[in-house]
Amino acid sequence: MQKYLKAPVLLNGWIRVFGSRQFGSSGTEPCRRALRPRLARCYSVVPPVLDQTEKAMLDRMLRVDHAGEYGANCIYAGQMAVLGRTQAGPVIQEMWDQEKDHLKTFNELVAENRVRPTILMPFWNVAGFVLGASTALLGKEGAMACTVAVEESISEHYNSQIRALMEVDPEKYKELLNLIKKFRDEEMEHHDTGLEHDAELAPAYWLLKNAIQVGCKAAIYLSERI
Repeated sequence: MQKYLKAPVLLNGWIRVFGSRQFGSSGTEPCRRALRPRLARCYSVVPPVLDQTEKAMLDRMLRVDHAGEYGANCIYAGQMAVLGRTQAGPVIQEMWDQEKDHLKTFNELVAENRVRPTILMPFWNVAGFVLGASTALLGKEGAMACTVAVEESISEHYNSQIRALMEVDPEKYKELLNLIKKFRDEEMEHHDTGLEHDAELAPAYWLLKNAIQVGCKAAIYLSERI
């Protein structure tokens, strides 16, 4: 009788497969390389936690990052609803596509690490879409001003997380740090794209930007905690 893959066992980011035709009775292969097509995600950038204090810290980080990327997706959805068929549409769509990848990653991370999402998700859904659509109604410049404000706030937030993880154990959190840095850099690219597309020409730019960033800070504070 042929033996099929039946019992994957995870240990320290590796997977041992028993009864596999491909690897023999005791084959060992790196998880991300060998069995990704057959299994769900089996390797996380978040290392095993040592105590409840560390668990609580990482839960807060993942919860708020997940909420932030979810909110950003809703903002871009609102902008596309208004400006999707204008010349600004492809620029907004390109930024939105990156945000979709960010959200997909955090969807996986909160599931893998059993992190409870913020209970405010339904509110961020509506608030994000309304913010994106309402600023887009001011024209391309208004949408780009919103992008600058939001992406600057998210980048600053990611920088604060990077500093916190570096202070605790940069080697242990190396992969998580690399992920956050990558997303931070992409958020800054969106920020710069907004400036390149006349964000500062939006009506009452500085007032609009500051008002949005106050809201972002409040959203970050609440999403970490509830």
